[in-house]
Amino acid sequence: MTRIRAAVCTAFGDPLRIEDLDLAAPEGREVEVTLEACAICHSDITYAEGRWGGPLPAVYGHEAAGHVTATGPDTVGVSIGDRVIVTLIRSCGACASCATGQPYICYTAKRTAPLTRPDGTAVFQAMNCGAFADKVVVDPSQIARVPDEMPLDVASLLSCGVITGVGAVVNAGRVRAGEDVVVIGAGGVGLNAIQGARIAGARRIVAVDMVPEKLEDARAFGATDGILASEDKPWERLADLTGRLADVVLVTVGHTGAYDQAPRYIGPNGRLVMVGMPGNDRMSSYAPDMIASYGQSLIGTKMGDTVLARDIPWMCDLYLQGRLKLDELISNRWPLDRINEAIADTKAGRARRNVIMF
Repeated sequence: MTRIRAAVCTAFGDPLRIEDLDLAAPEGREVEVTLEACAICHSDITYAEGRWGGPLPAVYGHEAAGHVTATGPDTVGVSIGDRVIVTLIRSCGACASCATGQPYICYTAKRTAPLTRPDGTAVFQAMNCGAFADKVVVDPSQIARVPDEMPLDVASLLSCGVITGVGAVVNAGRVRAGEDVVVIGAGGVGLNAIQGARIAGARRIVAVDMVPEKLEDARAFGATDGILASEDKPWERLADLTGRLADVVLVTVGHTGAYDQAPRYIGPNGRLVMVGMPGNDRMSSYAPDMIASYGQSLIGTKMGDTVLARDIPWMCDLYLQGRLKLDELISNRWPLDRINEAIADTKAGRARRNVIMF
C-alpha cells in the first residue's frame, strides 16, 4: 500500500474533499504512475454531479500524465521512469472488440478498485483511472509513452480531449481533403475537432456555438467560419457558406438541443458524428425519413475511436512539428487543493482546459 492524496466525491453535487487514501501496489501486468498533471474534463463533472450514476465514494479524473514509478511482477515493455499519459481506454487485447481493432470499446471484466480509505472503506476508481490523485495504478493498456521534449501538463491533454476531438474527425468521421465540416460546440473537445478537420484538409470548417467569443476562439484553432446557434435557422447560413450544407457534422457537446438540430446541417450522403454525451435520461428526436432518403449516416464514437499505439505517436509528432496546438489549450494550472475552484471555472465556460498540477 502507498498513501496518496486524492480529491474524493462523497455525495453527488457536493464539493470534492481532499483525503489521504491507500493505493494498492500493482498486480500482474499493472503499473503505478506518479502523476504530474491531470486535466479536468466535463465527463468528470458530469459524473460528480450524478448525471451518469456510479458508486460512491469515488475518485474521478482520467486525463493525466506522469512517470512510471512501480510495475507488477508480470509487466513487460514498461520501465520505471517512462514518461506516459494515462487514459480510460482499458483493453484486454483478446475480446471481439480488441481483436477487430476497437480497444476503446472493450467491456471485459475490470479489477476491483485499488483505492481504500485508511479505515479499509473501498473507494471507487472511476473510469479505470481515479486520476484526481497524485498516484494511480492502471493496466498497461491505458498508458502510452510521450517524448522527452513534451511537457507532461501538455501531454495530459492527449489522454482524452485531444484524442476524442481529433479522432472523431479522422477515425470516426473519416473526413477527406476538400470536404466541408461543421463542429457544434467550440469547447475543449470542439476545438480539437476543429484542429482535426484542419489537419485532415477540410475545405470549410464551420464552428457553431451559442457564445460569440467561442467562435473567435474557434478561428484561432482553424475554423474558417462561425455561426451563432442562437440565430434563426442557423443551418441556412451554412448553406450560404458552402452551397451544399456539410459533408460531416460533429456534435461535441452533451446537449440534446444540439442533437435535435444537428441533422439539419448535413447534406446528401453526409455523416453525423455523435461525440458529446448527454445524461442517461435525456432524449433527442429527428426525422428518420430524411436521413434515410438522403443516404445520411449517424456515427457514434467513444474516445475518438483511438488506438493508443497508433494515434499517440502521430499526435505527439504533430505537436512537436507545430501542427497540433496543445499549449494554447491550457487556460490555467491549479493545485489539487483548489480543484473545486478549477471545476467551477470549467463549468462557467471560461476555460479551454484547466489542469491540476501535482
